[in-house]
Amino acid sequence: MAQQREVFREISPADFFYRNRDLAGFTNPSRAVYATVRELLENSLDACELYQILPEIYIRLSQENSISENMNTYRIVVMDNGSGVPPEHIPSAFGQILYGSKYTLKQVRGTFGLGGKMAILYGQITTHSSAHIISSTGTSRTYEFNLMIDIQKNKPIILKKEVKPNKDRWHGTIIDFTFDGDYPKAMPKILEYMKQTAMVAPYVNLTFVDPKGRLYRFMRITDKMPLPPTETLPHPYGIDVENIQRISNVTKCRDLLCFMTTHFHRVGKNTAEKFLEFADMESKLDPRRLSPDEAVRLAQSMKSFPGFLPPDASCLSPIGRDLLEAGIRKELMPAFITVEQRKPSAYSGYPFIIEVGVAYGGNVPNKTGIALYRFANRIPLLYDESSDVAWKVANTRINWKHYKVTPDMPIALIVHICSTKIPYKTVGKEFIADRPEVEQEILRGIRNVSRRLRLFLSKKISIERERKRLNVFAKYLPKIATFSTELAGKDEEPDIQPLLRSIDRFRSYSEDEEE
Repeated sequence: MAQQREVFREISPADFFYRNRDLAGFTNPSRAVYATVRELLENSLDACELYQILPEIYIRLSQENSISENMNTYRIVVMDNGSGVPPEHIPSAFGQILYGSKYTLKQVRGTFGLGGKMAILYGQITTHSSAHIISSTGTSRTYEFNLMIDIQKNKPIILKKEVKPNKDRWHGTIIDFTFDGDYPKAMPKILEYMKQTAMVAPYVNLTFVDPKGRLYRFMRITDKMPLPPTETLPHPYGIDVENIQRISNVTKCRDLLCFMTTHFHRVGKNTAEKFLEFADMESKLDPRRLSPDEAVRLAQSMKSFPGFLPPDASCLSPIGRDLLEAGIRKELMPAFITVEQRKPSAYSGYPFIIEVGVAYGGNVPNKTGIALYRFANRIPLLYDESSDVAWKVANTRINWKHYKVTPDMPIALIVHICSTKIPYKTVGKEFIADRPEVEQEILRGIRNVSRRLRLFLSKKISIERERKRLNVFAKYLPKIATFSTELAGKDEEPDIQPLLRSIDRFRSYSEDEEE
């Protein structure tokens, strides 16, 4: 009997994700619809926010004729007014997995530059159709491509290319392709995702037309936008040997002193000199000629040197108190709201900022327990809530009774983290790992807003108690006046109208206070 031999071979990134689409969130037909809408919407928002363009985004999902009765085919069209894609990058930007502009140390919605292309790839492998891309950067020309992905080679296949005049100097991108999915099951998540997106981006105009022709519009209430994030240098505490090797291969510095001050975040000359002395390395050593042992020693010393300044969070772009409060008011219309933005912090050399808000009443869902809204770099996180660090803090580390909160109260808790590197647990980007530094900042933020909520609830309880007391008083005051008159043998009852008017004034005042 012939002995079988193992066969070794290489597969492309496109082939890998074709075989493992679950890793990118395309786990089933309903999740695929949600992931497609989400990824394309995020790309459109990034394309607008980076250039401070007020987003105008249109999404249409329509049902196509399906070959199989067990599967529904949908066509999605997403149009934005963003910066557009330069024509030389369009084929690879939409037809090559792991090709994009997000592989820098900067706060962005996407992490891997994978989502939009993964949606196109999913459409191709389920309907064998091409993607139609139209884009312009605002020049006199508009570029149109029909593309498919060569899965084995991870290269775009250009089926058609057209260049058309752009008289209006339109800028933006339109993506159009078909895919198999299950919209009815995905609909609640998609609408909730759009609502939460409008909550943390109140400056966006978002229009969505679903397969039934129903129109959903989320309108902006402000023209103010957060400042775009800026690219930053790696911090020494987050460096490993591979990073050092890569930087040393491209550096123009001829000595380690220049190497440290040029390529690392918040490392000045004095700090670099003290570090090199700590690491027992010559400052005049050429970083381009580091031996493997020297690179290892340099990386290990960076992680243990106590003299580096913490990361500067000026490269981050938080939502901001005013915008977050405006977004929450727009979508939830609460009776009470308070927002907290924590001071910048860091984990493993990566800066991050935590923003927390709490809302009571209004359109806040009235369910058992607190409604938790989680966001990361302005991305709503809707799945795997119980695996998230924010859920852990809110449900295991906070004694809500201490803040006069009962399970039947309509209370929403909003937690947002922005960072150059979000500590996701999975490629699907649905929940945040419980890093101690992140967990501690979330805990402090929730406690601060909860104290303000407690003051509001205490005042509300006090007003309600006083109102009940006065209601009883107002109900029996006329009877008391009549009985007292008879008991005293008087013919005329005392005038109780001033007292009744003062009770009415208190009622009106207390109602205004609650609003």
